[in-house]
Amino acid sequence: MWAMSDFLLIHGACHGAWCWRDTIPALEALGHSARAIDLPGHGDDPTPVAEVTLEAYRDAVLAACGPDTVVVGHSMGGYAIAAAAAHAPEAMRGLIFVCAYAPVSGMSLADMRRAAPRQPLLPAIRRAEDGRSFTIDPGMARDVFYHDCSDEQVAYAVPRLCVQAVRPQETPLHLPSAYGAVPKAYIRCTDDRTIPPEYQITMSAGFPADRVVDMAVSHSPFFADPEGLARHLARLAEGF
Repeated sequence: MWAMSDFLLIHGACHGAWCWRDTIPALEALGHSARAIDLPGHGDDPTPVAEVTLEAYRDAVLAACGPDTVVVGHSMGGYAIAAAAAHAPEAMRGLIFVCAYAPVSGMSLADMRRAAPRQPLLPAIRRAEDGRSFTIDPGMARDVFYHDCSDEQVAYAVPRLCVQAVRPQETPLHLPSAYGAVPKAYIRCTDDRTIPPEYQITMSAGFPADRVVDMAVSHSPFFADPEGLARHLARLAEGF
């Protein structure tokens, strides 16, 4: 059993490292180390939309983790962390998906989103005229992402939402057999208004039962219940 874990936290679409603001100190208070990065084209990373790819996401994750690192992916970040593990399965200790897309080999994230039973995020998406990117309508952001978060957290988050490149979401991810040997866990959010909770059940169906937990929160557990999220991450990491 691992007394201390090293966590690398990977954000989802339109977000950045900033979304883990409250979770990092919660993990540190439990005795773990934790850090977050901006994926290319997010947060403070200046990569132009035209150069943002799933491979760039993958490489950013791999550059930031080591063989003892537990890599956590939220939402779209599930594809980024899975791409890293598929490319270099020995490069991390394990993966934890947090209300995230857990890839099916050969499918893109967009394929998986379209396969969901409902599309609750779709009304909030504002696609760029050139079709290469989209943003989230700021007036709808609270309802889809942060409905159970504090006014302060919402005021912090919404202005920081960024443009999301479409290309990495439309890129199929092929998972080699070695990917299956990487330890994995899943945290489902049962009050999620972005990725349907019933679809999270489908995506986590193949995970070991003791590595799947539920949180009765929105799509943003890092704000809604950072201490609870930290406890779940710590416990799940001990099983890797």
